Amino acid sequence: MPADQPSPPTTVIPYDEGMDARLVTRCLEGEVDAFGELMDRYQRPVFHGVLQMVRNREDARELTQQVFLKAYEHLASFDRTRRFFSWIYRIAVNEAITFTRARHSHEPIAEDLEPADLAPSAMDDLEARRRERELRRAIARLDPKYGAVITLFHLLQLPYEAVAEALELPEKTIKSRLFTARQLLREDLEGLGYEY
Repeated sequence: MPADQPSPPTTVIPYDEGMDARLVTRCLEGEVDAFGELMDRYQRPVFHGVLQMVRNREDARELTQQVFLKAYEHLASFDRTRRFFSWIYRIAVNEAITFTRARHSHEPIAEDLEPADLAPSAMDDLEARRRERELRRAIARLDPKYGAVITLFHLLQLPYEAVAEALELPEKTIKSRLFTARQLLREDLEGLGYEY
């Protein structure tokens, strides 16, 4: 997969709201290491979510650092009745959207060369990777409000409730946007000759 293409996280987000609350409390009481533990728990899913939106690993790394710095600076304003991940992911979505809107030009996407002498199984693997790459490109072409919902629900595997909380929207709106996003993706990919 090209260097700038997102790859899905390999683990489900480690929700433990009790642990998160204790870590936030410890951090607010002056234990800086507690915030490091929060970073260890959520840095990977935040990075992958940002990467899906900005489509460049270096930009995603920098934005992820900004997200955690902003979260640390505003930790006292965190509502502990909410999930920590939903709160920090909302910060990540805002940072990624701001970054994407501010970026005036997009780097062209390099195409992989296809060797002529690949075995049939290797050709199948190449086709599967090409389809995945096109799907991710199509997600990146979506309006950010649809891309964020697809990323949270399908790529990060969050439940509707967590997606709604992260994006500060009603679950009904999340379901509606997911439906629309899937339709837009299908139309986009079918236009490229793929069937999904």
